[in-house]
Amino acid sequence: MQLTTGKQLADSLKLRKTPRARMPMNSLVLCSLGGTRQLLDSVRSYQLAEDADWLAYLRTRKDSTLIVRSLDGAAQWSYPSVSQYRFAPRGDRICLVTGGDSLGMQPGLYVLYPERGESRLVHAGKEYYTGLTWNQTGDRLAFLHTEEKDLADRGMDLWLWDPEQGTRLVTGREHDAFPEKWVVSPHGSLSFSENGRRLFFGTAPVPRRPDTTRLSEHWPQVEIWSWDEPVQYTVQNHQLAQERTRTYRAVYNLDSDRILQLADRELPRLQLAERGNGEFGLLSTTRAYSLSSMWESRSRRDIWSVSLNTGERRLLKQADYAAPSLSPEGIFACWYEEADSAWHTIELATGREYALSSPRTFTAWEEDYDMPTEPPAYGLAGWTAGDAAVLIYDRYDIWQFDPRAGSEPVNLTRNGRYQRIRYRLLKIDPQEPAIDPAGIQYLTGFHEPSKGHGYYRADWQKKREPEPLLAEDFLLAHFKKAKQADAVLYTRETYQEFPELRRTDLSFQNSIPLTRLGRQQEGIRWGTAELVDWISLDGKPLQGVVYKPADFDPGRKYPLLVNFYERNSETLHSYRLPSPHRSTIDYHLYNSHEYIIFNPDVVYTEGYPGESCYNCVMPGISMLLGEGYIDPKAIGAQGHSWGGYQVAYLATRTDLFAAVESGAPVVDMFSAYGGIRWGTGRARAF
Repeated sequence: MQLTTGKQLADSLKLRKTPRARMPMNSLVLCSLGGTRQLLDSVRSYQLAEDADWLAYLRTRKDSTLIVRSLDGAAQWSYPSVSQYRFAPRGDRICLVTGGDSLGMQPGLYVLYPERGESRLVHAGKEYYTGLTWNQTGDRLAFLHTEEKDLADRGMDLWLWDPEQGTRLVTGREHDAFPEKWVVSPHGSLSFSENGRRLFFGTAPVPRRPDTTRLSEHWPQVEIWSWDEPVQYTVQNHQLAQERTRTYRAVYNLDSDRILQLADRELPRLQLAERGNGEFGLLSTTRAYSLSSMWESRSRRDIWSVSLNTGERRLLKQADYAAPSLSPEGIFACWYEEADSAWHTIELATGREYALSSPRTFTAWEEDYDMPTEPPAYGLAGWTAGDAAVLIYDRYDIWQFDPRAGSEPVNLTRNGRYQRIRYRLLKIDPQEPAIDPAGIQYLTGFHEPSKGHGYYRADWQKKREPEPLLAEDFLLAHFKKAKQADAVLYTRETYQEFPELRRTDLSFQNSIPLTRLGRQQEGIRWGTAELVDWISLDGKPLQGVVYKPADFDPGRKYPLLVNFYERNSETLHSYRLPSPHRSTIDYHLYNSHEYIIFNPDVVYTEGYPGESCYNCVMPGISMLLGEGYIDPKAIGAQGHSWGGYQVAYLATRTDLFAAVESGAPVVDMFSAYGGIRWGTGRARAF
């Protein structure tokens, strides 16, 4: 594990103007299962081999000697002047770039075999290497190289190495497959398909070089733009740094020894199937619809399929809101179509489109969506092996669809809607893209009435309801299973219970807490959280959470603080860490000072956000006043941003509140319309 410098110490040293070179560095602790520990101090960087017991690290800021050692310390090797290094995904081999030494080690790129204590020169040369990338099996290595680092952005050479064929040049900086004056870019990432038969890399136009015949202070500082540009000027400015390093995907097919340029300026975005093995990819652009996206709140796009073997393109969608994703094998593209509220697929080899669902028979969209745009879908659960079936969520259940619409959909979880449990698939192995419908599946479940979470086991072959393994009134999160054991880590929390890390197995029958961080709240007046119900002024059933002081006495009168942002009743069991916040209140601070906090859900009628807030919040407060423990003269409200607008509106409609704090509010919708968003450069037109 890595030990970092404590924030308090680091801050104190910064206040003393301590030079960066004298700031303490991180340490690495090697812990054995037998209980022994070894401390490695002043570690600049380190890597662990994924499936071998080897560690590589650089120490101190000045020393560039790479240490490669076994975890038990029985074997250790050192290599001088190392600037880069990377372990292969499998096995113990590691590649590194060294500047060489005076004892006979040439500068260049090496592959090391620490088990045997051997090294192999892959490419000799100084200057600049980048993009060191192994394939999945660790028997091929790709990299970029140029002899002049300062000119790297004007093109690099792409190389490929394997133990049998050695090192070969895939392409120089330019290639006939690239557009004119395009080169292999150092800013593009390298990646192999899982089967190792394709190598993807980035290309880009040769950038303009600055004029070195003039001093920079004599350059004209002028930006020229026009009213009818396809992308708003402020968006261009915001994306300037990104655009200067933008690259466009190309592919080298190893079997055919052929390079293809896949993406370009007209279609800059390339989506690949999960493993990169499929025959097709998806190309898309939103550029022509950048302006309209500012008032439509989402972007249209043009979508094409592209063959990774030939480069042939086919138009699939034009000016469409669809955002297709590829199936794991790349046979299908799948998307939710807002126009007909249905899921669709298209078979990329034939171009044939299928409508999988219909709004008459399958509610794919978010049922309680209340924003002034089309409701989104609940999403995909995944695909079965061979792209044979696609699994799609509705609000509660998981359904199996034939991607060619040849059979009726099947409700795999069966009882979600009846029990009001939202089932979602739990990925036991995140590296496995396909779902095995014949195997045991593990699910999460959210019980809407109680807001409780659970873990469930399902055998879809037996056509039974999911079996609850651990399901109570708490929040479960951070699930992770060991790769080669039946061991599971997860957290469990409530408003009062800290989310300790726990260890169990897939039965979830017995769990062992591995942390005890919740002991820090001992002696603090923590408070409680409870769910309440009421009816809005326009007849809608609502819920909210009431947070009461630790020693709540129903016979007393308490001050009330109303704090909300849209809907939050589903956070009933969330643990709130005491801390100051830029946009909300510290619930524990107020609870410990004898305040009651009310967080009501707010649902909206399109076009009337303020009125909707009034209709939801005010009867909720009246419900609490009716309980008899709220002081009617000591009620406050707090909201931020959209919540800030809501509480500002409430202040104009009622004199119930003794105080209102409105943070970063939009208090004038007319002046806010057209304002420029800091984070994107886009205009506020929706």
